[in-house]
Amino acid sequence: MSEKPIVIAQGEEYAEDAKALALRLCVPCVVGADEDVQGSVVLRLGADGLALCGPEGELRVDLSHMMPRLTQRNLASELLVKAAKVKGDRTQMLAVDATAGFGEDALLLAAAGFRVRMYERNPYIAELLADAMRRAMNGSGEARESMLAAIVARMELVRGDSIPALAGMESAPDVILLDPMFPERTKSAAVRKKFQLLHHLEEPCADGEELLAAAIAAHPRRIIIKRPVKGEYLAGVKPSYSLTGKAVRVDVILPS
Repeated sequence: MSEKPIVIAQGEEYAEDAKALALRLCVPCVVGADEDVQGSVVLRLGADGLALCGPEGELRVDLSHMMPRLTQRNLASELLVKAAKVKGDRTQMLAVDATAGFGEDALLLAAAGFRVRMYERNPYIAELLADAMRRAMNGSGEARESMLAAIVARMELVRGDSIPALAGMESAPDVILLDPMFPERTKSAAVRKKFQLLHHLEEPCADGEELLAAAIAAHPRRIIIKRPVKGEYLAGVKPSYSLTGKAVRVDVILPS
């Protein structure tokens, strides 16, 4: 069963933003210390941004740790970027990340030049990602942080389910990315404890067939699907080709 977290403001200076967050999520808000909510799953807003906290630990989305992967040399070796190569000016192309999660894949596509529209249906994960984007955009102005801010500026977060959104798109995107790996990873006993926090918020989704069907119906130039190296094809659909790395396989479908 999923449960709703409590929003905690770590000080009066965060109270207004915390109350607005709680209102959006339709959950309670507490201003001050954590003692009254020990044992609960909470969204804590403070000087370091927004964090999901629970018995397993703390989870905060931070895009800055991706910086080493965003250099032109390293970016060119990313499987996802290789799979997204399409002819034309990428700065004029739209990539849709239909399962945004923590935004790391979208960040790679944005660094490669795409405009990226992300959909995240879990409202709590969406808030964590939105907070990470805000912090990235409000960096100190140093060259490294300015580079990250410029990349994040090409990313748009939509809080909601991508399946109906794909059906209602006015024009076909160039690339659609699907990453339904998370539910499978979280079934593993070896998963890191901080990701187990997400079990409190939402049951793993099992709509891979519907997700892929929506992506195909949107008529993109290509569909990219992240899978475990030895995982089955999503919805049993054989891709046009695959790129395989040490920890992940990228399947590419070129719609006819």
